[in-house]
Formats: sequence, structure tokens, C-alpha cells
Amino acid sequence: MSAATAAAIAAPFDGFRSLVKPEWIDGNGHLNMAHYVLIFDHATDAWFEYLGLGSAHRRANPITTFCLEAHVTYQREVREGDPLRVTTRLLGFDAKRLHYFHEMYHAGEGYLAATNELMSLHVSQVSRRATPMAPEILARLADVQAAHDPLPRAPQIGRVMGLAAGPTAPKGR
Repeated sequence: MSAATAAAIAAPFDGFRSLVKPEWIDGNGHLNMAHYVLIFDHATDAWFEYLGLGSAHRRANPITTFCLEAHVTYQREVREGDPLRVTTRLLGFDAKRLHYFHEMYHAGEGYLAATNELMSLHVSQVSRRATPMAPEILARLADVQAAHDPLPRAPQIGRVMGLAAGPTAPKGR
């Protein structure tokens, strides 16, 4: 990867913002868990656009992506009207899969609110089976991977869920 290419790659990718909408608030007075996933899904859309796997690529090629696995951790509450910022890093990829990690921050106060680790599969819309990504996408992923590899590893990555996994209670404000 050239120095110019490395400089053009955000590490981590920082391309999604949102506000917590009133209709997303649950009976506890904070963002409902379903809407964390919705926000992370919108962040995935922005991430895929950045990688070249977005809407233009899907219109030009009969491909899509399917989520194979997702893990959300809730770190701290967000409430109605709070500004959110989601960053994304590439953890790994092969010809057909992407492993990536979102971190949701309160955009005003800066604290980590939630994380989302995902594995997505590149799929043919014709056969509905896994299919390799285009060489230019794989090259882009290699560049992004090189830029993201030096980032410190978040403790939520690869986390095992279970009673022996340690305390998981979210922090209040």
C-alpha cells in the first residue's frame, strides 16, 4: 500500500452519525435494544459504501451481503436526543466474508455506549449462495486491513457470553 493510499484510509472508519429519536425510547427511558441494532445496521450500510460494497455496487452486480453472526454489548445508556457517532474497523476478511467491529459513542460526551461485532457473507442474488468478492473489493479490503491492524484491540472483540465471562452491567449516567 502506498503512503497516499494509507493516508486516505480512515483508521477506524468514522462515517456514521445519528440522533436518538423519541420513538426509539423504551419504558426505561433510554434507547431500546432493537434500535441499537438498527443504528448499527445503518452504520454497516455506510461502512459498505466506504468499502465499495454499497448500493452502486449492488445495482451493477447481482450480489448482496448476509449477516452470519452479530454480537452487541451495551456499555452505557443513551437517551432521547443524544448525538451518536459510530466508528468501524475491519478485523479480518477472506474471499467471501468480512469480520468487522462497530463502536457507538455519545458524540457530545465521548463515552462508549455500545459495540457490535459482525461477520457478513458476500452472496450471489441469483444462486443465494456465498460468492467471492471482486478483485478490486478484495484489494480495497487489504488496504483497509493494513490501516486497521495497528489499532488497539477493544476488549469487547471476540467476547464470550456467559456467567463466567465477567460483569456486563451497563453503566448509568
